[in-house]
Amino acid sequence: MDVSDIDLADLEFWRRPLKERNEAFARLRQLDRPVFFPERKVPFLRSGTGFYALVRHADVVEASRNAKVFSSEPAVTNPEPPGWVKHVFGESMVNMDDPRHARLRRIVSRAFSPRMLTDLQSDIEAACARIVDDVVAHGPRDFVSQVAARLPIHVICDMMGIPEAERERVHRQVDASTAYSGVRPSLWRSARMAAGNVLALLALQRLVIRLGHERARQPRGDLVSALVNANPDGERLTDRELGSFFTLLLVAGNETARNTMAHGIRLLTDHPDQRELLMSDFDAHIGNAIEEMVRYVSPIIQFRRRVTQPYNLRGLELKPGDRVVLFYGSANRDEEVFPDPDRFDITRETKPHVGFGGPGPHFCLGANLARQEIRTMFRELLTRLPGVRAVGEPELLLSNFDNGVRRQAFAF
Repeated sequence: MDVSDIDLADLEFWRRPLKERNEAFARLRQLDRPVFFPERKVPFLRSGTGFYALVRHADVVEASRNAKVFSSEPAVTNPEPPGWVKHVFGESMVNMDDPRHARLRRIVSRAFSPRMLTDLQSDIEAACARIVDDVVAHGPRDFVSQVAARLPIHVICDMMGIPEAERERVHRQVDASTAYSGVRPSLWRSARMAAGNVLALLALQRLVIRLGHERARQPRGDLVSALVNANPDGERLTDRELGSFFTLLLVAGNETARNTMAHGIRLLTDHPDQRELLMSDFDAHIGNAIEEMVRYVSPIIQFRRRVTQPYNLRGLELKPGDRVVLFYGSANRDEEVFPDPDRFDITRETKPHVGFGGPGPHFCLGANLARQEIRTMFRELLTRLPGVRAVGEPELLLSNFDNGVRRQAFAF
């Protein structure tokens, strides 16, 4: 099969319509083994070597489970950032292997315990009610800025104890930091976006570190207080670790829920039969509807891994130092796992999807929080505004990493 017209490392591929990209991945899944894609040298980045594309569900799951062979170090983003990034911002948990990763995950996992999520529910419900109140008061314009982007940031700031006066600035800085993810369009634009990204991340880290110093002296009932004061095992986050966790939570925790909701309103508009089924018994269907949205959307498109030892993957002999990229969106449309994968079906068996990452130590820690936010927001929207719908085509983010929606007009 000729796949010479497919280049997953080229910006032009990610400009193609979604239907064309899905067809390209379907062709790649039919090949006997993963394809290697060379990368061009890009300023400011540790790129230029290339990667093997893991596009089948089985391959993505195998690499996810075997973290000793498929390492997250030095970075999971594609292309890899330069080495100086970790010296400026500290190392993010997603870019670590065990035992360092296990230690940090153990400390921060208290943020996502069943008890914490139960305690958050009333706050999430109140936030959703205020968001819909504002939509009714001001009229529907952009679903992303008015709904999908507001809720996750609000919840994260509530969890961390970020003062109300700082939240609008946090929102702007998160948008500035995520604009740099993924493909790089040009030297000038890369430099400009990189500068904005650095300044935004530094500002976010300074904010939470300053708050951490205050909470170390006077703890409150927020997550920052819990993270900077020792747990029963005597473990706590350092300033740099707290800053890295906050930026990870704001970016990863925000984008998954935000992207799913932004695409989700379009899916429910384009598939009125599925919407009708959902509303026939919301509580019975919403759980699986969320999983199908996450599968269909794949909010994060891909993560990168570094091979640490010789390994045979479906006949491909990988060597230490080789890079592989796990394409979650392709795995979630693997015909061997999801029959008729391009059909949106909220009754589908979705349990094997990898929209929150593959199984293993790096499965998304905030998956249940994202589910809770999406469930509560759609309940509020569809109950109070039963005619809510997407209008026109969405404005999508050009990225090979973040399946984001910049703008989506809507009405009710």
